[in-house]
Amino acid sequence: MAESPRTGTPTARIPGATGPQMRRRAAALTTQKKDDTPNSARAAGHGGSSNTMMRLYTDEAPGLKVDPVIVLSLAVVFIFSVVSLHLLSKVIRWFTK
Repeated sequence: MAESPRTGTPTARIPGATGPQMRRRAAALTTQKKDDTPNSARAAGHGGSSNTMMRLYTDEAPGLKVDPVIVLSLAVVFIFSVVSLHLLSKVIRWFTK
């Protein structure tokens, strides 16, 4: 394989293709990729605008407002309860043998 003059890494050779043909193919692929990229979030299929997304994180958003410390503590309590129930079941099984 031939080495690329810039990076020193081997380049893929197309059988029967000359240098100008490979450059034209590479240029066609790069222009094709540029045409495929969407220009906005709506064109990308995400829908909505960033204005409605930002409204979810403001104080005016409808819904239940819970402090992040409360959510974190409830998650830790839930994990602790799952682990303790698991250990309790192991202890009960050990005593009932």
